[in-house]
Amino acid sequence: MATALWNPTYEGLSAANLRKLQFQRFKALITRVYQSNQYYKQRLDEAKVKPSSLKSMDDIRKIPFLTKQDLRKYYPFGLVCTPLDDIVEVHASSGTTGKPVVGPYTRADLDLWAEVMARSLYANGVRKTDVVQNAYGYGFFTGAHGFERGAEWIGAMVLTIGSGNTERQIDILQDFHSTVLACTPSYSLHIAEVAEEKGLNPASDFDLRLGAFGAESWSDNIRKNIEDHWGITACEHYGLTEIIGPGIVSECSERKLHINADYFYPEIIDPNTGETLEYGNEGELVFTTLTKEAFPAVRFRTRDLAMISEGTCSCGRTLPIMSRIKGRSDDMMKVKGVIVFPSQIEAALMVVPGVSDNYQIIKKKQGDMVSLSVEVEPSEERFKDGHLEEFEKRAEAEIYRILNLHVPVQALSPKSIPRSTGKAKRVIER
Repeated sequence: MATALWNPTYEGLSAANLRKLQFQRFKALITRVYQSNQYYKQRLDEAKVKPSSLKSMDDIRKIPFLTKQDLRKYYPFGLVCTPLDDIVEVHASSGTTGKPVVGPYTRADLDLWAEVMARSLYANGVRKTDVVQNAYGYGFFTGAHGFERGAEWIGAMVLTIGSGNTERQIDILQDFHSTVLACTPSYSLHIAEVAEEKGLNPASDFDLRLGAFGAESWSDNIRKNIEDHWGITACEHYGLTEIIGPGIVSECSERKLHINADYFYPEIIDPNTGETLEYGNEGELVFTTLTKEAFPAVRFRTRDLAMISEGTCSCGRTLPIMSRIKGRSDDMMKVKGVIVFPSQIEAALMVVPGVSDNYQIIKKKQGDMVSLSVEVEPSEERFKDGHLEEFEKRAEAEIYRILNLHVPVQALSPKSIPRSTGKAKRVIER
């Protein structure tokens, strides 16, 4: 059933009009980066691409990909396409594997970010009357700032509590009658766990009705656990610091993930060859920012694997629809000739009776050989029942059913796996 759209002019564009708008913005983008940034000009010249030679969106395939390595090479401002004096805000990735990726914004970029985040949250069901508890971590990370801007753009009340101090999160949820919780999926479960330890029922002792979750991958089973614990609708968000932060993709009332493709042009490529694939095929997501000023990204390889489809959703939006992320190509592991994604192991664990939401995949490498094992916490009740070898065998059987690969499982005592107030670390290398 069609619902109200935040910006029907663009969210309801016909496919033909969307393509026309994308090409207009794409040509203006390439003209701008060609004239304003020496590195982009060099890359375009090497590819024999001139702004005047662009005839359709298909010409985007002639342009080289942008990678995270490129962004680190030109750290911090080598790819900026405006005067530095025009930059009013800067964000960055965590930089845990090298130099951080820097995201600078002009005032127009911040308005764009607020607009796409307002669209995203409105699609979830957030309205002016809501109280949004923003429990993403503040700082360089884009997450908290994006959700704050979008909710304020709608006119909702935003509680800028940030992540951590879980006991206080619970007090604020009750005292301010928060109706929307914005944080990582794993942190929402940790808040519920602590609330239950305090003798509270998350589903009945709070006023929450929506969750706006992102920044980490989560399975349908984890979603169900969150919704069962809190009695809410859990909505997914997808974003990247390299593109703008959250606001690229968000879920509507029909649980479809819509891409804001009038601002972020999506492609699907073969992750091995770089060949562009038609929509409907699974591959690696590539995004081009069509209107960003300070830091436009042209054909950025996300390493995230998904599918894209087109058509009018019953929510009324005509924007392209993305599948949930299957995994990252750089998270993919090859074990005894079998391709393994962490999401597959999570899907197997979550159907085991008595399992909790807390687990770790232990990755060990010896020479060229990779081995995996899993550490998982049973629920308090299941742990007290004992006979944990049966629990472990059931978990191993479920993993084998999905992967056709034997992965040892060890049951740990409850609360022995560290909790996170931000992104949960699921794969541990030892």
